Amino acid sequence: MRSGRGTTVLVIAKEPVPGRVKTRLTPPFTPQEAARLAEAALTDTLETVAALPAARRVLVLEGRPGPWLPVGFDVVPQAAGGLDERIAAAFAGCDGPALLVGMDTPQLSAALLAPLCAPDAWSAADACFGPAADGGFWALGLADPDPALVLGVPMSSDRTGAVQRKRLTDAGLRVRDLPELRDVDTAADAAEVAAATSGHFAAAHARTRRTEVA
Repeated sequence: MRSGRGTTVLVIAKEPVPGRVKTRLTPPFTPQEAARLAEAALTDTLETVAALPAARRVLVLEGRPGPWLPVGFDVVPQAAGGLDERIAAAFAGCDGPALLVGMDTPQLSAALLAPLCAPDAWSAADACFGPAADGGFWALGLADPDPALVLGVPMSSDRTGAVQRKRLTDAGLRVRDLPELRDVDTAADAAEVAAATSGHFAAAHARTRRTEVA
């Protein structure tokens, strides 16, 4: 049992700079609109994580923090290399249980994630895994973070989630499965996620769509 060891929550993200984030949203959105949607998604995610009873909150950032960053977060730069290497490096910097999420699921809620920060969160599981609808994953948690569990997993493919989860089970870990969520990658994703939430992302999407209609 690992009760008493608090969970570190990691958010891996990019600075929402036009032309560098959410490029698959353009078109129909302009790079500036895509960046505003990315900032809104990141804001929702950070506010959700800020509300969790986490031992530590870390933003693993490519770029520089902006006014969207709430208090209570440590900011560390992303490592060089592919996404698997950057995720592995984020886990390597943790002492004790860690949960990593991205900035692409603004529909996240504190109610969904809070049980993973409870004192007994890791008593019945060694890992947690949140699959994404596109075949990737939106959450990965490890009771004892081991970068080797991520290194070499092919990222950004429809096999990513399956390979990552198999990596966990092949290591003999007990996996706690989380609900499937949809990442915001395309305009269709953005519309569906915005319709399912009421935060900053939904508001930014509504403003953007009104601008286009006008």
